[in-house]
Parts: sequence; C-alpha cells; structure tokens
Amino acid sequence: MGEGKLTEIRWHARGGQGAVTAAKLLAETALAQGNYFQAFPEYGPERMGAPIQAFTRISTEPIHIRSSVTNPNIVVVLDPTLLNTVDVTAGMQTDGILIVNTDDEPAEIRKMLRLKGRKIYTVNATRIAQETIGRPIPNTPMMGALVRATGMMPIENLADYVRSSFGKKFAAEIIEGNVKAVERAYAEVKAE
Repeated sequence: MGEGKLTEIRWHARGGQGAVTAAKLLAETALAQGNYFQAFPEYGPERMGAPIQAFTRISTEPIHIRSSVTNPNIVVVLDPTLLNTVDVTAGMQTDGILIVNTDDEPAEIRKMLRLKGRKIYTVNATRIAQETIGRPIPNTPMMGALVRATGMMPIENLADYVRSSFGKKFAAEIIEGNVKAVERAYAEVKAE
C-alpha cells in the first residue's frame, strides 16, 4: 500500500444513523494511540433516511491520499436495507471484512450477496442500542463490532475514548449506555 500500515474503512448508512460520527470517533481513538487518520463523509442528499457513505483511514504513517475510499479493507453497514439497494462490497478487497447490522447469520449475508472470500460479521446493533441507550442508533455498537472483527485496538481503548469524548456533551447515563453498547456488540458479534 505504500503508506505504512493503512486501513481504509467505508461506512454505509442512512442519514441520522450516526455513521459520520462513528467514522470520526474511530479515527480520533486511533489518533489517541499515536496513529494518523482521515475521517470524512461523502455528501449527497442530506436528509434523514437517505443513503450516505462515510470514510475512515487509519495509518502508522502520514496519509497523503485525498479521495474517497474505493478499495476498502473494511466495510461497515449500519442499515441492512442498503444491502438490496447499494453495492456495499464495490471495490472491497478480497481479504476484506464486511460487518453488517442485522440479526441474520453471517452465512445468510454471504449467500444473499453471493460473496466469495472476505470475512463476514453480523451483530444486531440496533437492538443493542435500543436496550443500552434507549434509542435505535446503531453507530456505537457497530464500532464495538468493528474493533472485535479487526483487532485494531483493545476494546478498553475504544470504551475509554467514548467516555472522554461523550463526556463533554452528554449526561453520565448516556455515556455509560454507549459504553455498554460498544462492549455488548464486541461480545455478541458473530463471524464467518
């Protein structure tokens, strides 16, 4: 890849599901560990429910790429209805990781998308968010699933960063709900 260890992540979601926040939060957590990062959305029709993409790049070296992520190592899908309308695996590396917010088993997703190779992970992040935060916003649980699927950082680092980042904006119960959501998704994610 030419840029040290570069990890490229593409997030697929609908407006209002927190993908842009998750992309940024993951990148800031990586920065806190001494890595370089980029995190940015691809803007289209900015309305609730519209399909959106966000991107995160994390590297041990400075990042000089200035484009969208077209060949991601990791694809994170926050809304499973997008699997029928968007080619979420477009350009995805053959040894890549696909993480989907769904109650379906990874094998069902593989069959539906006719995927060869790649590792597939599923977790019901919407249910976890509803039960821990009280709102069906799947972004923080999906970050927990991503950390489990990739091993890119210890789960404690992500939990600590969620606490410190959210501590500036939210009440203690919201912060701890988000930390619980991250930890539950980390524990409950299924792999194939």
